[in-house]
Amino acid sequence: MTQKNRIVLQSFYIFNSTLCLKEGEEEKKILFYHPFSADIDTKIRSIGLVEAVIKFTETFNSKEPCNSVHTQKTRQVYLQVEPNFWMVMIVNVPNVSKTKDGTEYNEYQGDEIQDNVYISVLKQMYALFRLLSGTFQSLLDSSGVECLRQCLELFFPKHLLTLKFEHFDVLNIFNGMQYLPLNSITFLNVLCFVNQIQNHFPSIKSTAFMYNDSLIWTGIEPSNFQPIYQYMVTILLPAHVEIELKGGSMPRHSGFFSPSQPLHYCRYVIGPQSLTENSTVGKIPKVYVHSSATNQLEEYYLIVYRGFSSSVILFLDIKTDLTMELFTKLDTYMEPNLTKLGSDIAEYCSSQQIPSLITSVGDSGPRYVFFNNMNLAYKSTIHLDNRQSGNINISHEALKLIADIKSESITNSIFGETVVKTLNDYWVVGKFSNKREFYVAIQHKNANLIEISEEVKKLCDGELKGIFFQT
Repeated sequence: MTQKNRIVLQSFYIFNSTLCLKEGEEEKKILFYHPFSADIDTKIRSIGLVEAVIKFTETFNSKEPCNSVHTQKTRQVYLQVEPNFWMVMIVNVPNVSKTKDGTEYNEYQGDEIQDNVYISVLKQMYALFRLLSGTFQSLLDSSGVECLRQCLELFFPKHLLTLKFEHFDVLNIFNGMQYLPLNSITFLNVLCFVNQIQNHFPSIKSTAFMYNDSLIWTGIEPSNFQPIYQYMVTILLPAHVEIELKGGSMPRHSGFFSPSQPLHYCRYVIGPQSLTENSTVGKIPKVYVHSSATNQLEEYYLIVYRGFSSSVILFLDIKTDLTMELFTKLDTYMEPNLTKLGSDIAEYCSSQQIPSLITSVGDSGPRYVFFNNMNLAYKSTIHLDNRQSGNINISHEALKLIADIKSESITNSIFGETVVKTLNDYWVVGKFSNKREFYVAIQHKNANLIEISEEVKKLCDGELKGIFFQT
């Protein structure tokens, strides 16, 4: 009998070696350490070992610092997120308890943890922190090291609890966004709506529009909007939808309007909780969005308004005077428009019967992941949801193989193809064309390479016609 343990976080820390000016002050370089309960000697030794590894490996390749260390029982992943600032994640290597000749032993499975996946997770963690608080260096320069430590201690303990280490996979590498395709009329209505908002309210510098977890429009470049999208779908919307469901599919939010007024199905997710009972707008968060034009972070107030499964994300000038009058005017303008738009989008989505070559869940039909590096769009029939809950449609081995193909692919190559056959009769194909990537997993015992190529071509034509260009 075998029993396999899960991948769990052993430690996570952030340090800056330049904060330690002389021997005996090693504690000063520690900015954040999880678990907090670890004694100071353990923290100093752990960071000292990482510093030694990084320094030693620089003698072999100074341009590409060490990013991981493999041991039998742990996997250590390093990432320099800013000059002199390092984030380190250490997870246990899963093992299977086995018995042979009456003796029990552990068999460690290091190939279960893929470096490129966990490095991507560190990048996402940093991007989310930077979105909500700014860069480490800017906090250090403006407020001092103690303020930086406080910000890290406020953010990371809660965020670490949300991570599902055993379910990380190739989606973390892509870190893409789901787009919702609409017909031309509905999409133009959305575009007209967001443009009119900005025209009516000059303090709004940019706008984005989402329907459930899918993006329809953003005025911010996709690469810069990516952390905001992840914040919406992983943190903000799940908590709000849970509240909505407790009150029914279309609840009337009590306290938002008086009982004598008509039903009001739209409200601020980030903004005033009530426009009638409160005299203050409450705490409105600031976000720091990278600008490709200036190559710097630009600071905005973030407002999110939601109704009928639609979310309007507003980025307000940081100099804006946030008054109740402003939020009331925004609500008065957006509510009737969002009510109609949300209903139109829902009606369009329910009326669509998109033909698909993908058969029912649980069968052995082809599954695929598509990713477009140009707009960071992804589409997956391998994952049954985008919550990374382990709800996948193919074998774990095939899913890891896709991440391996992604890692081995030549990023500068315009065209290419990789085909791999596994021992359990899975064919995994990776195709690269015009900065688009297409990965297919097919379980077919007696197929040959020609048959698999034809099936992949048929899948491209049927599912991604006009999106993925084959050679």
